Amino acid sequence: MKIICYKDKLMKALNSVVKGVASKTTMPILEGILIQTNDNEIKLTTYDLEIGIEYVMECDVLEQGSTVVNAIMFSEIIRKLPDTEIKITLNANNLLEIECEGSLYKLATMNPEEFPELPKIEIENSIEIDQNVLKNMIRRTIFAASTEESRPIFTGCLFEIENNKLSLVAVDGFRLALRKVFLTKQSKDFSAVIPGKTLIELNKILTDSFEPIKIGVAKNQALFEMDNCKIVTRILDGEFLNYKNVIPNTWETRIKVNKNNIQDSFERISLISSSSVEKEKKYPVKVQVDIGKVTILCTNQTGEAKEELYVSTEGKNLEVGFNPKYFLDSLKAIDDEKVYIEFGSSISPCLIKSVENNDYVYMILPIRLKED
Repeated sequence: MKIICYKDKLMKALNSVVKGVASKTTMPILEGILIQTNDNEIKLTTYDLEIGIEYVMECDVLEQGSTVVNAIMFSEIIRKLPDTEIKITLNANNLLEIECEGSLYKLATMNPEEFPELPKIEIENSIEIDQNVLKNMIRRTIFAASTEESRPIFTGCLFEIENNKLSLVAVDGFRLALRKVFLTKQSKDFSAVIPGKTLIELNKILTDSFEPIKIGVAKNQALFEMDNCKIVTRILDGEFLNYKNVIPNTWETRIKVNKNNIQDSFERISLISSSSVEKEKKYPVKVQVDIGKVTILCTNQTGEAKEELYVSTEGKNLEVGFNPKYFLDSLKAIDDEKVYIEFGSSISPCLIKSVENNDYVYMILPIRLKED
């Protein structure tokens, strides 16, 4: 195998596929990148048995061939080389030679025949969506997915297509994030739960462009295809939360507030709530709603904090406790200038919604406050 390619194109490919390299494994082959030539193209593949990534790029192929090389070592060497042409050769001793101007590196390789094949997916249902739209939806929901492996189904994000509308839902038992968008192309109804790890890595590859990405699902696998990159991932088994039944459709108290103002208040009060005196212990904040005003308070061994905002209020006065991080995560995911925050009782979920449309909902469960 002998190829010549430009560093910038190769780095773009490597930056995409290294996200599929196994980090902790007893199989060294999974720490590698499979490099295969095909006419005047090379295909780079990584696979950690959960997520597989393929990237195809054009280059000058002088001799056909294939090999597997350690992904981290190979990509870091390429990253630090000059921005010019790079010559890559598999020599007679099965060492991968990397030449660029005055630099020469030789890396040990592995047998490409031992590299596991990516699952072959027979697509049953699919949709197409702009990359920037999907990127935005993932970024604004994935933070609410669970990191607890005891409930694997909640470590993923629900992709639900219904009446030509895509909904992404993440939930961790304390909060829920929901984003919706109408699809421009007709699609059948279907749903799948995609692992959060896959979506985090996919989001690093997606661009802020109107280029399309195709999402296809089979029984237990999903496929994301864009440009010259393809990602294969398993679908999580199990029953996802029936989110439509847990989101309240009535409220007893509602405020209309400038999103940035209340976000700033929560960020300041979090300085007290996230006490450095008692490590890892976070104190809830108390939210009080009175006519025309919301007050946010926190008291602990570090000190006291109080924030007052004059807002538009409807309904009853209220006092309720929350984890401020959950509020902040949701507020940071919103672009709107003004939002509704809807409360039930002091033990009912709180909803953050758009004033203008219904394309997102964030739900946060309250924390029971100690009696004074």
